[in-house]
Amino acid sequence: MFSAVARPAPRWPGRLASTDARKNLLADERPRLALWLAVALGAGVLVYFAWPSEPPPAARWLAPPLSLLALWIGARRPVAGLLLGLLAAGAVGFALASWQAGRVAPPQEPPRGATILSGSVAEIELLPEGRRVTLRAVQFDGGRQEERMVRVRLKPQDPARPEPGDRLTVRAMIQPPGAPAHPGGWDFQRAAYFSGLGGSGYALGMAAVVPGETRPIFAGLRASIEARVTEALPGVTGAIAAALITGGQSAIPGADLTAMRDSGLAHLLSVSGLHIVAVMGIAFTLVRCGLAFAMRLPGKAIAALAALAVGAGYLLLSGVQVPMQRSFAMAAVTTLALLAGRRALSLRVLALAAAAVIVMQPAAILGASFQMSFAAVLALIAGWDWLRPRLPQGGRRAAWRRRLALALFGVMATSVLAGLATMPFSLHHFGRVQLYGVVANAVAVPVTSLLVMPAALAAVLLMPFELEGWALAPMGWGVEAILGVARLVAVWPGASLAMQPIPSWGLGICAIGLLWLCLWRTGWRLAGVPLLAIGLLSGMVDRPPDLLVSGDGRLIALRAGDGLFLQRQSGASSFVREVWHRVHGEVSIEALPRDGVAANGALRCRAGACVLRPDPAGAEAALLRGEAPEATCASAAVVVSAEPVRGACLAQVVDRFAVWREGPHAIWLDRGGARVISDRAWRGDRPWVPPMPSPRGLASAAPLAAVD
Repeated sequence: MFSAVARPAPRWPGRLASTDARKNLLADERPRLALWLAVALGAGVLVYFAWPSEPPPAARWLAPPLSLLALWIGARRPVAGLLLGLLAAGAVGFALASWQAGRVAPPQEPPRGATILSGSVAEIELLPEGRRVTLRAVQFDGGRQEERMVRVRLKPQDPARPEPGDRLTVRAMIQPPGAPAHPGGWDFQRAAYFSGLGGSGYALGMAAVVPGETRPIFAGLRASIEARVTEALPGVTGAIAAALITGGQSAIPGADLTAMRDSGLAHLLSVSGLHIVAVMGIAFTLVRCGLAFAMRLPGKAIAALAALAVGAGYLLLSGVQVPMQRSFAMAAVTTLALLAGRRALSLRVLALAAAAVIVMQPAAILGASFQMSFAAVLALIAGWDWLRPRLPQGGRRAAWRRRLALALFGVMATSVLAGLATMPFSLHHFGRVQLYGVVANAVAVPVTSLLVMPAALAAVLLMPFELEGWALAPMGWGVEAILGVARLVAVWPGASLAMQPIPSWGLGICAIGLLWLCLWRTGWRLAGVPLLAIGLLSGMVDRPPDLLVSGDGRLIALRAGDGLFLQRQSGASSFVREVWHRVHGEVSIEALPRDGVAANGALRCRAGACVLRPDPAGAEAALLRGEAPEATCASAAVVVSAEPVRGACLAQVVDRFAVWREGPHAIWLDRGGARVISDRAWRGDRPWVPPMPSPRGLASAAPLAAVD
């Protein structure tokens, strides 16, 4: 006879081998399963944008039958229903992105050369020098009215002071949105396509302004607030103060923006959760205190609704930016949860906010603002859920020292969690990691919450009585303290560490790892940690291009050894140069030698050409600088030239004709030959990609200048 002995359940992952264990695991995770529907919705949007060509409109109708099928099967088989539900949510995201792309007005082609530009002022942005206006209902040289907006920078000495709603006319140079700086880079044309921007440029003369009969309420209010804040607080202090109220950062000098970024405080300039929580919290407290003696009125509910109304006004005042959309969506759901007696802040609230933003603006998911904003809040909520039961209680009877220590720990933990969560996205988009953000935020966040934002709200409320100066003065003190912290921390050694950006596939692995770690509640969530590590290390195995050629051929980069060698011609874009520098991990940049050998023989130059061979056993590339192509065509796998290459050549050719037709080019020199990828081949046939130019366009283009 054998007696039955109870054995402990095997630990994860061994317990997944049992069918009952898998059912128990699914039951434990049941409250979190619905969160993945928002993830699938966003994944469907990403699949649309990653599609190599524009999918047919009929693909949008795949979502309804999948949704109905998921509901029908889910009632009988929950697991199969969940999987079909995720697929249906992805199909909905795909359909939303496709539908939005199809309903957007097609891109316009501004006139070449100077034009008389006329339009209604929609937005005004203050610059360190001058103003930049966004015009709608635009006409070029008195022609037909265009559907897309145009952004133009006025001359610094222009005395015109347009306001939203005015009609502005100016002689200007307008260019269409530019192509990515390199294949796979940030797509400015796609961003402009979905934002409604048709072109941008600069004024050649003084602007003429005709006052408008009607003025946009919030755009005019935003411009008025910025003007009064910068008048009361001149210089960079006023520019930052205005940015904290309205979200406009264009007036902040570049050096101070860099200091805020390198110190890890740039998030304070983006109006988001910290700002709206402070404003709505103050509004809630004031209304609740005002109704303290009205015993028969539901003071808490009225105060919550009043705070929500203030938050909605703040959202419209700040221009409905993506971080504010997320923050207000969470605030709205949180308010409803408070009124219903439910838990206010949770992952479900965040998932609903993400779904709301994706439904309204599917293309927003591609931007750094959306990604970093939601990643930070996701890590904070999940981290708090994990930390809360493990922290010592700090109730009323707790010593003030313990409560102070808990508060300081909360500030530091918030900075650490948000910094770690946003690190992959910062590496991908900017190629930088801020090392001292915890220290800077430990000082700047309390100053922002306790002094700057309350003073900002008071200033806005006092503006109708022209008494805003009383509140703007202490707000200015707080802004100067924050700016002082940013400038101090930014100069510490290694404050902003430049690294090679992680590729898109590495960012995708990081995103999956972060979601896996934060959305699940049981032990298998730890599988997200190695995924995060793999994604963060992906930049070490992703090799940047050996050659890059800009879209106008004026800038050509050759990577040899640990440096980047540039051929730069007059008129080359400094912005493209900076982007290329970041793509290669901000290695040293040098001019191409006129004659001689560099990078241990990987680069050899003579009077008429340079030959690049990074790997002695790999392919060879030739950069022509006046030499006939026949001299290098026989040995090189690819020939690059800023001017048209005429005559027969057996090698692949990337010349001025190629970049004019196909956009920027990236070239990798492998042992099996040269891989050449153009921007047009990378992006495919999409609505925001301009059509192939006609042969007449190149003939009218000005010849390139000599190398600087």
